[in-house]
Amino acid sequence: MPRSLTHRLATSPWVVAAVNGRPRTGDAELRAAVTGRTVLVTGASFGIGEATARQLAEAGAKVLLVARTADRLHELAAELGAHPYPCDLTDYDAAADLAGRILYEHGPPDVLLNNAGKSIRRSVADAAERFHDYERTIAINYLAPVRLSLALLPAMRERGSGHLVNLSTSGVRGLPAAPGWSAYQASKAAFDVWSRSVAQEVRADGIASTSIYMGLVKTRMSAPNFRSTPGLTPEQAGALVCDAIVRRPRTAGPPWVPIADVFANGLMRGTSEKVLTRAFLRRELSR
Repeated sequence: MPRSLTHRLATSPWVVAAVNGRPRTGDAELRAAVTGRTVLVTGASFGIGEATARQLAEAGAKVLLVARTADRLHELAAELGAHPYPCDLTDYDAAADLAGRILYEHGPPDVLLNNAGKSIRRSVADAAERFHDYERTIAINYLAPVRLSLALLPAMRERGSGHLVNLSTSGVRGLPAAPGWSAYQASKAAFDVWSRSVAQEVRADGIASTSIYMGLVKTRMSAPNFRSTPGLTPEQAGALVCDAIVRRPRTAGPPWVPIADVFANGLMRGTSEKVLTRAFLRRELSR
């Protein structure tokens, strides 16, 4: 049976190379940058968080793992020699207690990786009676990382050093707003604006801030919606995150994101929006 055009495109060497790219940081450079440093990783039990935590632990970092899934978190921590902190970051009291415990037991982290998040694909027609979808998405994608950052920043500023690494998405920079993703993209856009604003405030205190505009990553969260779409593996995404931790740029991500930004939001914005709208309508009609 002949393979679909989508599959052929997804496996094309040119597409794969453009999506994946290659981070510049080598193993020795990563070890030199993170050995003995404390890195707090949220959403650490699976996907990008787990892959990044593995690479950092192997490079000699003291890794603090945060996620809701306690059993998985303790299992991973035992494997990596890391420190597990089970926590629902959308719970205000639990998040405040987490920040206090981390500061008491480890001091302010050298790197805070705000990775935990929730993806949801639902049309506004289907969401008419599901406003809680927006509340839950905002709670984890925007309010939770803001809350944790605000709790840890005073100690980082007092010390005069630190690095905020905030996982964003190419959907708020390199692609037009996509139908069906209003809750997800809006929550990520809010956190992105917060991140870029705060970056300008804390720079004078010795704290760097990096917004990573990640492309599609093939995790269990994204798999149901993007089976045939080319994307990064969690390990490749983790390598991009590690590269950003070493180099501390203001923005980072796969190499195609700035190019997509020019075309999708500039030169071909009208065309790209029509393509996305037609794809959305076809999906809705096929349900």
